[in-house]
Amino acid sequence: MLLPPLSILLALAACCSSLDNGLLRTPPMGWLPWERFRCNTDCKTDPGNCISEYLIKSMADKMAEDGWKELGYEYVNLDDCWSAKERDSQGRLQPDPDRFPSGIKALADYIHSKGLKFGIYSDMGNYTCKGYPGTTLDTIDTDAKTFAEWEVDMLKLDGCYSNSSVKAIVSTHPLVMQLLAHFK
Repeated sequence: MLLPPLSILLALAACCSSLDNGLLRTPPMGWLPWERFRCNTDCKTDPGNCISEYLIKSMADKMAEDGWKELGYEYVNLDDCWSAKERDSQGRLQPDPDRFPSGIKALADYIHSKGLKFGIYSDMGNYTCKGYPGTTLDTIDTDAKTFAEWEVDMLKLDGCYSNSSVKAIVSTHPLVMQLLAHFK
């Protein structure tokens, strides 16, 4: 009598695979600079290996030219260390002006022009893992609007400087859901 349990399992699998809960059915596939470049921001002495507009555009070019998109690799992502050390006068995250002179919107437009998607990193806490401005409950609305204005397609949200109360509510808080809803 293996058939009834198997049919129940298959029915449950079908229901789960069709849930519209905002989660991806497969992992996002693309390129992320962290494992190779970490937080290298020294573009003066190491211009080809620092986190910069040049590096991200070069990787987008390589992915497009070498056919990675056709294999399912569609994301070009920025990880930690892309931002300036301070928010702008209106409280928005901003890119480091020396390493991203054209800004994040122009970078996203460039990546989109290659038929690829653009992802960005933030941290649900006062700081990112490497000490750059993070996303807090006080700034989450501003950050969501900023990412939307930049036409970001994916968000990698870390939690290095989250406190226990933020960690407890981060998965269900309406503001977090609002931030993540943009990336469906």
